[in-house]
Amino acid sequence: MKVDLFITCLNDALFPRTGEATVRVLERLGHEVVFNPEQTCCGQMHFNTGYQREALPIIQRFVRTFRDSEVVVAPSGSCVAMVRELYPRAAEWAGEHDLAKEVALLAPRVFELSEFLVGKLGVEDVGAYYPHRVTYHPTCHAARLLRVGDMPLRLLRKVKGITLVELPAADQCCGFGGTFSVKNADTSIAMLADKVQNVLGTKAEACTAGDNSCLMHIGGGLSRLRTGVRAVHLAEILASTEQEAFA
Repeated sequence: MKVDLFITCLNDALFPRTGEATVRVLERLGHEVVFNPEQTCCGQMHFNTGYQREALPIIQRFVRTFRDSEVVVAPSGSCVAMVRELYPRAAEWAGEHDLAKEVALLAPRVFELSEFLVGKLGVEDVGAYYPHRVTYHPTCHAARLLRVGDMPLRLLRKVKGITLVELPAADQCCGFGGTFSVKNADTSIAMLADKVQNVLGTKAEACTAGDNSCLMHIGGGLSRLRTGVRAVHLAEILASTEQEAFA
C-alpha cells in the first residue's frame, strides 16, 4: 500500500526522529511511504485559538495536498482529530460547500499511526524490541475524539523485551492543550504536576504516547526535576529493533 506521511509541523520542527521512526515501521511492514513536501500545518493551533477564518487557507492546502492519497498516516492523534473532527465544522462554518465535500471524501482516509496499524491493517506485532520499563499516557484527542482505545497498548504489549506498567489516572489530561498551557499556565502546571507524579510512581524508564505535543509537556516536567525518565514517542519504540539495541 502507498502511504502518505503527514509529519505535522511540530514533529517536522522539533521531533523529526518521530517521522523517521514512522517511516521505518511502515516500510518494515512492506508499505511504500511517500512524503509530499507541499504539506504544512493542519491549522489546529489557529482554529482552536479563535482564528477560524485564518485557518481556512491552511485547511484548503491540506486538502489539496492529500486529496489524491490512498491513505494518510500521521504520528499525532491531535492533528488527525483536527482533520477528521474539525475540518467538516470549519468548512460548514465558512459556507465552503465544495470544501466540505472534499473533506468528507478525504477525512476517512486519514489515520493516527496506532489506529492505522491495528484498526486498518490488523497488525499488532511490528517486530520491535525495546528492553525498558515503559508507561503509556493516552492523549486526550486520540482517546476522546479518535477513540483509539487500547490500540497503542496492543502494539506495546507485542514489543519484545519491554516491561509495560500501567499509569495511574491515565485518562487525566497532562495539562498541555496547545495554547491552553500558555493562557492558563497555573492550571496547566498543576495538571502536569499530577501527571509527572503518576509517571514517577510507576518507576518507568520512559513515558510514551502518540503525540509529541503532550510528550513535550510531560518530558519538560520530568527533565526539570532531573528524574532521568525519558519521554519517547510510540513510533520510536515501535521502530526500535534488537539489532539497533546491540549495535
